[in-house]
Amino acid sequence: MRSDLRKRWLRITAVIVGACGPVFFFGAIPATTEPARWSLDLLAWPLDGATTFRDPDTRFLSALTGGFLIGWGVTIWRLAGSVYDKAPEDVRRAVVSGLVAWFLLDSAGSLATGAAS
Repeated sequence: MRSDLRKRWLRITAVIVGACGPVFFFGAIPATTEPARWSLDLLAWPLDGATTFRDPDTRFLSALTGGFLIGWGVTIWRLAGSVYDKAPEDVRRAVVSGLVAWFLLDSAGSLATGAAS
C-alpha cells in the first residue's frame, strides 16, 4: 500500500475515533446525554432503551471516555503526519498494537458485563 494511502487511512481512523470523544463528553452533561446514551444502548444490543445516564458515576465515566477518545484520535492524527514520514513501520505497529490492546480489553470487559455484542 502506498504511503499516502496509509496516511489517509490513519487520518480516517483518527477522525472516527476522535469524533466519538465529544459524543461521550456530552454524555456527562444531563441535558446532552442522549447521543451517548443511545450509542451505549446500541453497543449493549438489543437497542431497548434500558441504558440510562441517570447515575453520576455513569456520566463521569462517559466524560473520561470522551477525553480518552479525543486524545487518541488526536494522537493518531499527529502520527499520520511527519512522524509517519520518519518511521512508517513504527507508526503502523504503534497504532495496530493500540487497537489490538483496546479490542482485547474492551471485549473482555464487555463479556464480563454481559454485553457481548
